[in-house]
Formats: sequence, structure tokens, C-alpha cells
Amino acid sequence: MKASIIDGKAVSQLVRDRVAQQVASFVAGGGHVPTLATVLVGSDPASEIYVANKHKACEAAGMRSVHHGLAADTNQAELVDIVRSFGSDESIDGILVQLPLPDHLDADEVVDSIDPAKDVDGLTPQNVGLLAAGRPGLVPCTPSGVIELLDHQGVDLNGAEAVIVGRSNLVGRPLFSLLLGRNATVTVAHSRTSDLASVCRRADVLVAAVGVAELIRADFVKPGATVIDVGMNRTDDGLRGDVAFDEVAEVAAAITPVPGGVGPMTIAMLLENTLHSARESAA
Repeated sequence: MKASIIDGKAVSQLVRDRVAQQVASFVAGGGHVPTLATVLVGSDPASEIYVANKHKACEAAGMRSVHHGLAADTNQAELVDIVRSFGSDESIDGILVQLPLPDHLDADEVVDSIDPAKDVDGLTPQNVGLLAAGRPGLVPCTPSGVIELLDHQGVDLNGAEAVIVGRSNLVGRPLFSLLLGRNATVTVAHSRTSDLASVCRRADVLVAAVGVAELIRADFVKPGATVIDVGMNRTDDGLRGDVAFDEVAEVAAAITPVPGGVGPMTIAMLLENTLHSARESAA
């Protein structure tokens, strides 16, 4: 196997350790304990696990976390009121509403009700706009985790050709802005892109975030490219990424596995965002 494996578990632990040290210094210097508030509507098992892992990570980093679980039939007004109450609570630094929400709820209105200064998922229109304008703000966790992995790998983004497959608000669009801000030349491809393979083959850095198991094959990849797989697809053969790992690893210079690549970075960057919010509120 040619490609070096980018170990997201190891890099995420470095980020968690860094945040824990910074939290300890912040508190020792008179700061308050950074606090994350999470909201989960319904009892989806996967979402419950995600939220529980976020709280464990907070505790390990020396932060505090609070959780508000709501019934699946919670109405829009009640949910928005709870989110806004966290916004007005000075003891709360970060607010995270676990998505997706039940179909009867308007996720856009809920996200819009989050205080932008506490929007640790980076999804409010204010933070989206700041990122697009290249100004400081809270950045979505998965895209910032991708940048962290690339930096750890020593990938030079300055002048690099980057291709993102996927244009979601959670990954593709914010990652476009982050890569552009690092002076990469960025193409965003998607389901309607003509001759996707040839577009991908231009990439020095190829990021797959489209949600189709093993869509990216060896002939999509430029020899020596760095390949970041954001996909998490449950198949009959188990968890698979958007990249056909074994064959692409024979072509790429570096590649993230699934699991153990981008996934662990999301919670690590959430901790970093929560600490950032706490510092800003104390400034």
C-alpha cells in the first residue's frame, strides 16, 4: 500500500490535549469554566451516542456540559424558546442543536435562533457570512477538522489545486471558503458535475463529502494526491467512506481511513470552538 495513512484519532487527541491545556490556563488565569449546552429532540440512537460522546469529551478537556433532551413531538415554539434561553444564559458559552431534527420542525428557524457568539457548529447566517467574507468567526467543526488534518500532514495548500466533491452547508461550502483562504484553487463538484472523474484527477487535494459509498475510485485520483474522506455510509459490508480505500491508497500519497479519519476531528474542533467562545465572552 503506497499511501501514508492520516490518523484522525491521533490528531484529534493532540487537539484535545491542546484544548485541555488551554482550558486549564484560562481557568487558572481567572476565567470561567467553558460550558457547552446541547439540545436533542427525540431518541435517535445514533444522535444520542454523538451527544454523549461530546459531553464525555468536554469533561475530559476540563469543560462543563449541560444537556436538554426533548420529546420527538416537541413543537417549534418550545424548541426555539429553549435555544434562546441558552443564548441569554451567561454561564453558557456554546450551543449545539443536534441535527437532523424531526420532519415537523423547521431546522433553519432553529439554527437562526442560536446566538451567533455561541454557535459552536458555525451554522448561523452570521457565521456563514463571516467565513465567506474571510473574517474571523466560528467555523463548522468538520471542515476545520479537515484543515487540521492537512496541516498535521504538512500539505502545502498555497497554490494547490483542491477539489471538493459535495456542496453541503455542513462540509462542502464552508470547506471551500477555508481552502480558498489558504490560497488553494478550489473546485466544488457535485452530483451534476460532468465527467466527475476528470475533475477529481486535477486535484492535489481531493475531499470526498458526497455521501455515496466508495464513489471515488482509483481512476478519479491524481498520483501523489492527498485524499480526505468525509463520508460515513452504512452498508451491508459495514461502514464505508466515499472513497474506495484499498484501490485509492495505491495511487494517493496520503489518505484518511473510515472510520478513524475525519470523524474524530469533529468533536475535537467542537471543543476548540467552545473554548474560543468562552475566551471571547470573557474579553
